Amino acid sequence: MTQRRFIPGLKDVARTAGVSMTTVSRYLNADLVLPADTAQRIDTAIRQLGYVPNLHARSLSRGRSDTIGLVIPTIANPFFALLAAAVEEAAEAKGLGVLLSTTSNSASRELQYVTRMRRNQVSGLLFVSAHYHTSELAQALNDTRGLVLIDEDIPGVRSSKVLYDNYHGGWLAGQHLTEYGHRRIAFIGGPSELASTRDRFAGLRDAAAQAGAEVVFELYGPYSAAHGEDAARALLSLARTPTAVFVSSGEIVIGLLDALHRAGVEVPGRLSLIVFDDAGPLHLFNPPLTAIRQPIAEMGARAVELMLAASQGEAAETEIRLPVELVKRASVAPPASV
Repeated sequence: MTQRRFIPGLKDVARTAGVSMTTVSRYLNADLVLPADTAQRIDTAIRQLGYVPNLHARSLSRGRSDTIGLVIPTIANPFFALLAAAVEEAAEAKGLGVLLSTTSNSASRELQYVTRMRRNQVSGLLFVSAHYHTSELAQALNDTRGLVLIDEDIPGVRSSKVLYDNYHGGWLAGQHLTEYGHRRIAFIGGPSELASTRDRFAGLRDAAAQAGAEVVFELYGPYSAAHGEDAARALLSLARTPTAVFVSSGEIVIGLLDALHRAGVEVPGRLSLIVFDDAGPLHLFNPPLTAIRQPIAEMGARAVELMLAASQGEAAETEIRLPVELVKRASVAPPASV
């Protein structure tokens, strides 16, 4: 007959240390400051017995865990991969782990993962989405403790938010293109329902108008290379093509550049280009791409700070808009024709 392996529990630690189970539990949960000799007896008992706390049980008893949730659309996109790394680094500095879920831009998976995070008693939730949102998702998010929206706002959701100054990013792109003499500019955006897309277009439009230029073509669609390919075909089918284009994301620009290359359209010889998103190795492209850069590491760090404040009830809802900057490379030149 196989002898059953002894697995020490909280009761065994308490008996060995000569204290109550409640004392051990509160000590492990950092809810009780003990005299040094009592704390040492508990620590010694834990080592001698090889006791491993039941983290799930601790989460249930405390109503929270030492883990924060992070829900993002994908890690295939360099921007979201860098954001996840920034959140993990900031969380680790606070003694927290990160539970990561990727939704593949599926609305049903977003709702599923929000529910799962709440069931796992995470201390807080950092949430990123990149498509149109349902009232059901908004309600689920509003019922989530320690929620912080990052990168994209969601109508109807009451929480702290860390966003980029998308309008200023569009303005910087428009200003740079018009300084080079471009007067006919195209905008290739992400989903039209997103506030970030609208803000980037508005900034571009206003900067162009101030310089006497015009956004003569705009096209919206998913953050995908396929959308970029469609945009290239649409641009090249115009009777009079723009001389410059502002692209709303790195994913879109991959497909756009591929289609332009196959069509023999040179950048910046025939078409100047700026992209909002400097997460990937855009300096390695031919030509290196001028871009609007976001402070991704700062976004991750600020989001974790706001999450901790929200989960502890120490702060009201806060909206932070982080500044962006123009990184000049070689994809913008004066127009070949005006």
